[in-house]
Order: sequence, then structure tokens, then C-alpha cells
Amino acid sequence: MSVNVGDTAPDFTLEGTEGPFTLSEHRGERVVLLFYPGDDTAVCTKQFCAYRDAGDEMAELGATFVGISTQDMTSKESFKSKYGLTTQLLADSDAEVSKSYGLYAKRFDMAKRTVIVVDEDGKIAHKHGNFMSMSFDDVGDLKKALEQVPAKT
Repeated sequence: MSVNVGDTAPDFTLEGTEGPFTLSEHRGERVVLLFYPGDDTAVCTKQFCAYRDAGDEMAELGATFVGISTQDMTSKESFKSKYGLTTQLLADSDAEVSKSYGLYAKRFDMAKRTVIVVDEDGKIAHKHGNFMSMSFDDVGDLKKALEQVPAKT
């Protein structure tokens, strides 16, 4: 099963580097789900370090950002600490969330690199995949995506 723009985002609760994260508790906010293949890998490290380095720009986007991959919390904590990352990282250790979004690559036992924007009503408003995982959506790409999903006032 794969989710598409307009679908209700499957709810989930995952352990994260800032405590448990439940998607439905963030209704009324724009939430950006950053699915990625693996902690401490070359492209994923570049991706999350780019977000760290653009912290002020990220804060101005008016959204909640979370990274999701299939490694466990020990891996998440190590990755975040090693690089001083600022994005909350969530452990989808059983890959159930990745599967519910249609983003699990069974052959490689990992999530496919994909950005999903969930609007304030809990609907998927934007989806963009980098399935070869050799590139990622940078802060400029995230800004463009969020401009298409204006915050309610």
C-alpha cells in the first residue's frame, strides 16, 4: 500500500530522540516526515547536517520536522550525537510505519528516501521521493513544498 497526496496520513507513535512522537498529536501543525535509508550513511549524514546547518531557515518554515528510518534508538542517539543533529529522529525498528506509507524497501530492509508533508488536518499535502537515495530534498526544496501547503491562520 502506498499513500498519495490527499490521503489521510496513517497515524503512528514512534520512539524518538526527543521522546515518543505521535503524529495525530500534531494536528493543527504542518508536519514534515523525512523518511531516510539509514543513520550515519553518506547521503543521510549530508542531508541531516544540511538541515542542522540551516537551522534558522528551518525554524522559519513553520513546520515540525522528523526523520524516520528503520534503525533502533541506540543508532538514532549515536547518529544525532555524533553530528550534533537538530532534527528529531524516530526509530521505525519494525518498519511498520515505513510499510504503512508504502516506503519500505524489503530487499534492503530500509525506508526509501521520501519527504511527506502532512497538513494541519492530517492529510498528505506533498510527497516527493528520491528513490535512488543519492540525493535529498534540501532546505530550499522543503521551503517550496511548504509554500504549496500554506499554514492556516
